Formats: sequence, C-alpha cells, structure tokens
Amino acid sequence: MKKILVTGGTGYIGSHTVVELINNNYDVVIVDDYSNSNAEVLNRIEMITGKRPKFYNMNISNRVILEEVFKQYEFDAVIHFAGYKAVGESVEKPLRYYQNNLVGTLVLCELMEIYGVYRLIFSSSATVYGGENNSPINENAELCPTNPYGQTKLMIESIINDICLSNKNWSALSLRYFNPIGAHTSGLIGEAPNGIPNNLMPYISQVAMGIHPEVLVYGDDYKTKDGTGVRDYIHVMDLADGHIKALEYVLVNKGVDVINIGTGKGYSVLDLIKSFSKSNGINIPYKIVGRRSGDVDICYADVSKSKDVLNWVTKRTLDNMCCDTWKWQCMNPNGYEGD
Repeated sequence: MKKILVTGGTGYIGSHTVVELINNNYDVVIVDDYSNSNAEVLNRIEMITGKRPKFYNMNISNRVILEEVFKQYEFDAVIHFAGYKAVGESVEKPLRYYQNNLVGTLVLCELMEIYGVYRLIFSSSATVYGGENNSPINENAELCPTNPYGQTKLMIESIINDICLSNKNWSALSLRYFNPIGAHTSGLIGEAPNGIPNNLMPYISQVAMGIHPEVLVYGDDYKTKDGTGVRDYIHVMDLADGHIKALEYVLVNKGVDVINIGTGKGYSVLDLIKSFSKSNGINIPYKIVGRRSGDVDICYADVSKSKDVLNWVTKRTLDNMCCDTWKWQCMNPNGYEGD
C-alpha cells in the first residue's frame, strides 16, 4: 500500500481527494493547521470511507515539527494543497501570503529531498494565466497573475521546476485548477467558507437557504451569450479523481510538467443560477450590479493535455454540481460547526 502525505488534507479540495485516495487503497497521512478547515472533517472522512487517516495539526512552515512526520513514515509521494487561497485577502495582506505559501513549500520540498521522497503533485491554479488569454486556455498561454495569491502559485511552480531540473530523481505535476464547485454525493463533506462566501456557488446555495436575500451578478454587458461572465466550473469529485490519475502518473514517470484541470466548457453566471434553480426546484433571486475590477469575459480550459497525459476527463454535469452542493448545504446549514 503506497503511503501518501497530503498537506492541507482537511480543506475543501484536500478532503475530497483524501476520500478518493483511501477508496483507491492508498495509506494517507494528513498535515493541516485548520486555518481554513475544521477538525470535524476527519470524522466525516471516516464516515464515508470507514478509515480514519493519520493526522498532524501543524503548519508546514515549521520545519522542526514537519520533519518529525518525515522521520516516522516512508512516503511514496506528496500531494501539496496547503496554502492561503483568498484572492482579495492576498491583495490586502501580500506578505502573509508570500510568507506562508512560499516558505511552507520550501520547507516541504527540502524535507522531501532529504528523506528521498521525489514524487510531488502541487495544487496550482488557473490564476497563473491572468486575464488576457483567449479561451480555451492551454498550458502554453501567457503567465501573468494579477494578485499575490496567483503570484505565489506561479512562483511555487517555478521552484518545483528548478528542483526537478536539478535532480533527475524527481517527478512532479502542477495541476492548474479552474473553478471547483460541488460536494461529495453523501453530503458529508463540502465547501464551508468562513463568513460571506467569495465564490459564486456557495453564495447561491446560501441564498437558497435564505441566509442572503439575492445573488449579486457583477455585470451583464460582457461579450457572452447572456452578458454575464463565463467560467469553467468543475465538480470537486472530478477534481479528486484527477488527482488519483496524476498520482498514478508521477509514481511511474520522472520529470516535471503542468496540466490544466477543468471541464473544457464555459458556463455563465446565469447558467449556474438557472441550473441550480432547475435541478433543485428552488427559485434563486438575483440582481444585476456593476462589474468588478479585473473580471474577464470568458475563461475556460483547454483540457486536451489532461486527456492525453493522464487519460482523464470529467464525468459530472453542471446539474450534478448544483444538486450535490444543495445536498451538502441542506445537511450542513452551518458548515462543520453544527446546527
């Protein structure tokens, strides 16, 4: 049984990936400091899989305590999710993001090299592309992140690339996610943002619950079919499946690469609202307001590389994403904090 270290494994994407790792007979060890997650996630993972992953409460920037984990286990690979991820906050607190995201990665990679763990999957982001590329965006598009969060993702990709070039034992993939939404079909784990959600889908589900009166749609004069912005929304469980394929790849190949993880389809803001309303039988009120600075008309992935390299494509529909989100919201109206 392969042993996998998962940093940030109790977060939104991390927890769904851990479930799929366990279901695919990997032995999982999680390190996370709960800065954007909740201890209840471990109980939910155990409820879904019947197994409780080993867990260590720590920030990976702390080299001394992270090294204790490396001393205890012989890892076959690392999946690296840990990092601060709010775009707006990164603009307000750039030093916090550079300190946490970069230093944590440097400490992790240094220990991996010391302990001979040369297989790495990094949780990157489509934010590395900026807003000037034409869709569908492929992996060779211009890299021009427009905020400190995106800059940290691009800088970490560069760090990983340089490490792999310096030591041919390494195999690493940076997965550039587009817009993960949805939840596990059990309704036991899902996205639980702190405070008012920054992302569209959890905001829609909170409007459906009556927590907010309406969805604010930022602009209806974009060059799209209905005037609202178009994005590539991917079900978080498809994303988790993609990590299994990426892991299978790095375990048998060497070298470094970057791969888009999306559906290759663009859905507008109104598409998402209407799909949620239709699939769940709930009217979602919305209000058109002014554009937000920095938003682009259309952004979706060219996914040919993920199909060719990983033999992976998405399976779930926009309706699946909406139904699973609503089930999670109904079962967990206050996220992981209880009723």
